[in-house]
Amino acid sequence: MPIPRRFDRRPPERDTTRINDRIRVSEVRLIDEKGEQVGVVPTAQALDRARDNDLDLVEIAPTAKPPVVRILDYSKYKYEQEQRKKAARKHQQQVTIREMKLRPKIATHDYETKKGHILRFLRQNDKVKVTIMFRGREQAHPERGEALLRKLAGELAELSVIEQQPNQEGRNMTMMLAPLKTIPAATPAATPAASTAIPEPAPAAAAQPEAAEAADAPAPDAPAASSEEAPPPPADANGAAPVE
Repeated sequence: MPIPRRFDRRPPERDTTRINDRIRVSEVRLIDEKGEQVGVVPTAQALDRARDNDLDLVEIAPTAKPPVVRILDYSKYKYEQEQRKKAARKHQQQVTIREMKLRPKIATHDYETKKGHILRFLRQNDKVKVTIMFRGREQAHPERGEALLRKLAGELAELSVIEQQPNQEGRNMTMMLAPLKTIPAATPAATPAASTAIPEPAPAAAAQPEAAEAADAPAPDAPAASSEEAPPPPADANGAAPVE
């Protein structure tokens, strides 16, 4: 049965920055509203100067002796601090560690399947922790697990680098793979000749109209056929036409 979680009775965190009347020390090192050093002055005098300019007296270095305070608009100062933190979190790169577990006597098909998963993790810029699990008498041959890890790292050498060498802890042996900074794309790119070269028309195809015209033209040696009808054969002496 799960243990019920206790109710958190602590009050919410409040802003610990001391401003205005919350500054209880007698003297402070003052920076005015223009950002210029004024020097060490009584706290009451610095507070009066901040109120005259309708601004706040903010303690920016509480550990200094005396503490360093500055005259500024506290709401604007707090907003700028939040924006800086947000920009810092935006530029931070979050690293995700995936884990893949293998057995020393893993089958070939299972090995290829899990290697495909590791390949997908590396293409997503995730680190992969590969674990070899030993059971029973398999613990007497840790070299088999190390050989399997070395084989896997060699096959993925184009996409990853070994960040942590194989190390055995108890019944498990682990190795950490980190992705390279430049990982090739998953699909092969087109060849430069196919992508940049423009195919030129073949000369045979260009000469096809000329060949067709030459085929339609009559041959030079053959006599041209006459379109006129042949004259009738001459009649004999009796005036009768010859029988064909």
